[in-house]
Amino acid sequence: MEKTKWKKRDLAAPVLFLAALLLQFLARRSAAFAQGYRTTIYRFLVETLGRLTSCLPFSLVEIGLYLFLSATVCGLVWLVWRLIRHKEKWRQTLMQAVRIVLFTVAALFFAYTVGCGINYHSRAFSAEAGFVTNPSSREELAGLCRALTEEINAAALQVQTDAEGCLLLQNDYKETARQAMDALGEIYPCLAGFYPQPKGLLVSRILSVQKIEGIYSPFTLEANYNQEMPDVNIPVTMCHELSHLRGFMREDEANFIAYLACRESKDPQFVYSGAILAFIHSGNALYADGGQEEYWEIYDSLCDTAKRDLSRDSAFWRQFDGKVAEVSSQVNDAYLKANRQEDGVKSYGRMVDLLLAMYRQEGQWE
Repeated sequence: MEKTKWKKRDLAAPVLFLAALLLQFLARRSAAFAQGYRTTIYRFLVETLGRLTSCLPFSLVEIGLYLFLSATVCGLVWLVWRLIRHKEKWRQTLMQAVRIVLFTVAALFFAYTVGCGINYHSRAFSAEAGFVTNPSSREELAGLCRALTEEINAAALQVQTDAEGCLLLQNDYKETARQAMDALGEIYPCLAGFYPQPKGLLVSRILSVQKIEGIYSPFTLEANYNQEMPDVNIPVTMCHELSHLRGFMREDEANFIAYLACRESKDPQFVYSGAILAFIHSGNALYADGGQEEYWEIYDSLCDTAKRDLSRDSAFWRQFDGKVAEVSSQVNDAYLKANRQEDGVKSYGRMVDLLLAMYRQEGQWE
């Protein structure tokens, strides 16, 4: 029996894996390391690799996914064929397959770490921007919902609607999203820097069945969004995913940054989309806090356009209820917890605390 020969290239997988583990360990043990990485090396990656991938009119990571799946199928066919055709070399064939798998896993883990994993442990946006969260009363929460209702109603008067009376996006909204983040970077220096245009997935149903509105790719440094979902979700989702390109990975903060970007953009479509997202989270919090009567009172004050958009949004996602969405939520929950977002998917609700902190800072209840 021929012995399996190990070559220098076989060291690539363990080296990449150990390097990723070391970086993850340092980031978890030292916030200063994670912060320094985010503001230097990660920023450099966005300015270089991010610029390159942004030149493509399509999502590189989406095409890469299809190629990866195709290569996996072809690889399995090749493996079976080799095992049948060359039975005497079955050990060599299996070891070659194992090497390829190990290298692929190690390379993806390393790419994830440098493009995303370390940033989870850097300084929060709220700390850099000076937003201090404190316990709030139901009255403050109701006040927030009313203020958001006013924002929604004012912006709704300036947006285009379709035949059903729901938001219909106009103009080059991808560029508007990039410009909105640029403008926000002038207010908060930690958000300044290069932003690529977000990219809609060609086959957005991949995200829809998982009830996902957008996804950031740490492998290609792209901000991707679900272009199949209702238009009211698109502006704020694009800004959410772009916020990850500044290294702010926490979902609650990405939602908050997206709201700020939409509000500061001055584009009524974006103001409307951001306020709708903020109202959904704030309204849910008010309802869960025992303020059902207040919630419905405030909801009734929404304009008809907003009510129709909320109804369409709910109906769209409801059609994807099922096992796939449930498993996706569980995986996402485990992923967030693994990156020290201990509340898992519940961390999305903490956006409300940041909204309350902002409105309190602006003197909303003084």
